[in-house]
Amino acid sequence: MDNPLLSVLNNTLTTVSRGLQAVPGSGIAIDYIKNSYQNDPFRVVLELGLAIYAVKYMLSKKYRIDQNHVQLTEKEIDELVAEWQPEPLVQPLSDIQRMELAKSQIIVGAQGPKPKVLSTGKNLLNLASVNYMGYTTNEDIKKTAVETLHKYGVGSCGPPGFYGTLDVHIELEKDIARFLGTESAIIYAQGFSTIASVISAFSKRGDIIVADDGCNFAIQKGTQISRSVIRWFKHNDMEDLERVLESIRLETLAHKKRPLTRRFIVTEGLFQNYGDIAPLDKIMELKQKYKYRVILDESNSFGIMGKTGRGMTEVFNIQPKEIDMIVGSMANTLSAAGGFCAGAKEVVDHQRLSGQAFVFSASIPAMLAVCASEAIKILSSTPQGPKLLKDLQANASAFRNVIITAPQWIEVSSAPESPILHLRFPKAALTTAGVQTRDDEKLLLQEIVDEVAIKDGLLITRAKYVEHQEKYLPRPSIRISICATHSKKEVEKAAQAIKATFGKVLGRRK
Repeated sequence: MDNPLLSVLNNTLTTVSRGLQAVPGSGIAIDYIKNSYQNDPFRVVLELGLAIYAVKYMLSKKYRIDQNHVQLTEKEIDELVAEWQPEPLVQPLSDIQRMELAKSQIIVGAQGPKPKVLSTGKNLLNLASVNYMGYTTNEDIKKTAVETLHKYGVGSCGPPGFYGTLDVHIELEKDIARFLGTESAIIYAQGFSTIASVISAFSKRGDIIVADDGCNFAIQKGTQISRSVIRWFKHNDMEDLERVLESIRLETLAHKKRPLTRRFIVTEGLFQNYGDIAPLDKIMELKQKYKYRVILDESNSFGIMGKTGRGMTEVFNIQPKEIDMIVGSMANTLSAAGGFCAGAKEVVDHQRLSGQAFVFSASIPAMLAVCASEAIKILSSTPQGPKLLKDLQANASAFRNVIITAPQWIEVSSAPESPILHLRFPKAALTTAGVQTRDDEKLLLQEIVDEVAIKDGLLITRAKYVEHQEKYLPRPSIRISICATHSKKEVEKAAQAIKATFGKVLGRRK
């Protein structure tokens, strides 16, 4: 006689089997399970054990790891919530940061070679702003600005791709390309974000950027947001640059299955943080040898370096079209605002679609675009342009020749032809004076800034950095910017005063 228990079990399994077979696709799943497990008994045992453990875990009693847990009442919870204080959004300002804010000069009225400052109400000789050619007070540019303001109004109120492009923007792009000798150019609304946008428009995750570790903060941010592989070489050290390029080549040969990547060398023409110039001829040799593209930031060299102000390509007699991207600022030499990138037409067109600072920022006001075009026109004209460049170089040389006569007090890192001069204390002099920290060094430099403003009528400034974000933080310095419209006598007198004050401040610490 059949066992009734087995009969019930058999009927149940039969019913379940028919139910599963009624589900669409169940036959395929059942065949897969049979084929997967028929020759692998270990897998069956393992997964069956895991299933049993999972069921047991879900049905087990919950418990606390912390056996000392205290149950709080609603009142106690409310009291704790009322007492809670969030962590400060930022840390309290340090003494040196408060000093930074308190010592910032405010200009009253027009910027220029001798502006009036709010703190004293006096006009000071301006060696702080980057008004290299004196365009901020140029009468022709001011007249053009007023006429443009009446015709176009005060702003564009739209990004270039959304009805923010004006005819004067296109004319300015043509003027820049024609002046530099490139096929095309594109303008941006903000100078700082231009280079960062250019880098990230072309270099993506996995691509390789080889950059000078003396590059300015904007370049550092551009490499960071690109998410590329970043390799730094020592400042202006071509042997180290070649070492880095060669190491990348060998890494590529060792991993042949890696996908092809875009590769860039990024450098400044005239370095903002040091005042020296990049050996562009050597960089171009390495570019050709290792097949890289070059992004050259001419924000500080455009309009002031070279026989006609066309920048580092003119200094080293290199065809501009050999540089893949020439990036610059219109807020420095041209005394306008924004930045530009010049290069091949396809390079420029790509940025119109993918350059974040171009696509998402309102275009610059028509007045500033026309002022930049007028500044380029003056720079290109004879004899006004060559005379301004000659006067700028003469003033820079005159200032430098005075300063370098006191090497025991002042260290100058800038190139002889540079209108940007960084003045630093020699390390040996700081040691003798007992200066051990960066903050102490900054305070000493600020003493010089304050003293020459009061006693000698000079407006100068320390170089400023976002110190906790700088990749390679330069030493503290006083940053001098020479202007073409100052007289040689004014510049030499200012240099003598600064030199003497360096010595006085150090002497008081001994």
